[in-house]
Amino acid sequence: MTAVTAAVACVVTCAVPASASSSTREGSGSVVSRGVTIPEFYNPPAELPSANGELVRHEPLPLGLGLPGLDGRPMPGTATRLMYRSTDSNGSPVAVTGAYIEPSAAWKGPGPRPLVAVASGTMGQGDQCAPSLALEHPLTLNGQTVSVAYEDLAIYRILAKGAAVVVTDYAGLGATDRLHTYVNRLDQGHALLDAARAARAVPGASVTPASRVGLYGYSQGGGASAAAAELQPSYAPEVELAGTYSGAPPADLTEVMKGIDGSALAGALGWSINGFAQSDPDVRDVVEANVNATGRAALKDTSTMCVGDAIFGYGFTKSNKWTDSGKSLGEIIAAEPEAQAALDEQRIGTHKPAGPVRLATGVQDDIVPHEQARQLAVDWCRKGGDVTYEGIELPNLGDKLLTNHLVPLITDQGKAISWLTDRLSGEAAASDCATLPGRR
Repeated sequence: MTAVTAAVACVVTCAVPASASSSTREGSGSVVSRGVTIPEFYNPPAELPSANGELVRHEPLPLGLGLPGLDGRPMPGTATRLMYRSTDSNGSPVAVTGAYIEPSAAWKGPGPRPLVAVASGTMGQGDQCAPSLALEHPLTLNGQTVSVAYEDLAIYRILAKGAAVVVTDYAGLGATDRLHTYVNRLDQGHALLDAARAARAVPGASVTPASRVGLYGYSQGGGASAAAAELQPSYAPEVELAGTYSGAPPADLTEVMKGIDGSALAGALGWSINGFAQSDPDVRDVVEANVNATGRAALKDTSTMCVGDAIFGYGFTKSNKWTDSGKSLGEIIAAEPEAQAALDEQRIGTHKPAGPVRLATGVQDDIVPHEQARQLAVDWCRKGGDVTYEGIELPNLGDKLLTNHLVPLITDQGKAISWLTDRLSGEAAASDCATLPGRR
C-alpha cells in the first residue's frame, strides 16, 4: 500500500460516521449514532434528481415544541421533513435533509407569504445532531450524546411573524452517506440556497416563486448565510434575496481556528478537520502526516459528537496534544502551502453579497473572533455591498468559555428578526458603510 493510499484509508476510517466506533448500521439499514437511531428517511438513494433544490422525498415532521391553536391549527405551524438535491464543493450531487414549516400565523405584510431559509448554528457532526431532528426532539440526552435545539427560539419567532421557514441540515448532517463538512463555504451556501428552492415544491406550501426570500444564520449559520449571499447570483439567480442576516460569521477560518483552539468548543476543530480531510486531498495528506494516535482517536470520536458531547469530552483541549510535533493544527496548516490554500479558499468576503445584509458580531467574541467578522463587513462595503453593521457592545463574560459568543446570539436576535422582517415587507435598508471605519 502506498503512503497516499494509506493516508486515505486511515482518514476515511477515522472520519466517516457510519464506520466510527460510536456509529453503526442496523440490519434494517438504519444508522445508530451514539445510541440514537437515525430514521431511514435520512438514508439517501443511489440516484438523485437532476436539478438542484429538487425534492427527493418528504414526510410529515412532528414538532417537539408545539401546541394546538384555538382555530384547530397547530402552533407554531405544520412541519414537513425534507430531502433535496444540492451540489457539494467538488461539484458532485449530494442529498441534503432539512425541514419546511408552514406557519399558522398570517403574513400581514405586502405580497405573498415570504420565506426565511435558516442556517443553524453549530450542532455537531453526528447525524443525531441534525437541526431537523432537533425540531422533533428539542433535547436529546441519553447518556451517550447531548443535543439541544437552541435554534428553535429564532425559528419560532420568525414563524410568529407569518413568514414560512425552511431549515437546512447541511451536507452530511442527518443524511447518512457522508460526513458533515463543517464550515465548508460552498457546501453550506449551496445547501441553504437549495433549501429555499426545495421549499417551493413542498405539497401544501403557501410560498411561491413570487415570495420574498430572506436568509438567517448565526455562528456556523452566519457563515452559511454570508456564503449564500455571495453565491446566489451565480448559483441560484432565481432565488432573489430580500435580505440576509449574518451573525458572528466565521469568515476567516485561519483566525477562527485560533479562537476555537483551547476553548470550550475545541472539539469543533475535529469537525472542521474531519470535513476538510473528506473533501480535500491536500488537507487529508497533511492531517495523516502530522496527527498522532491521540489525534486520530479524537478525530474519530468527534465525528459522531454533538455540541454538548464536544464540550464535555474536549472542552479546553489544545490541538498540539493531537500532533506528532507538538505544534497546533493551525501552525501545521499554515506551514503547508497547499493545505493553507485550501483554507484560504473558504474565505468569505471575496465577492459582493446579493441584496442587503445585516452583519452583527459581539465585540468581545473570542471564539469566532470579532475582528475577522468585522473585517467581512469592511470587505463587503469595499465591494459596494449594502451592509448594515452592528458591533454588539457587551462586557467580557469569560475568556474561551463560549459566553462571549453565545450571549450576543440572544441579545441581538430580536433586532435581527425585526430587520429581516422589514426586508421581507419590501422596506429598503439603509447601508451604514460610510460610518463603519470609525466603529468597533
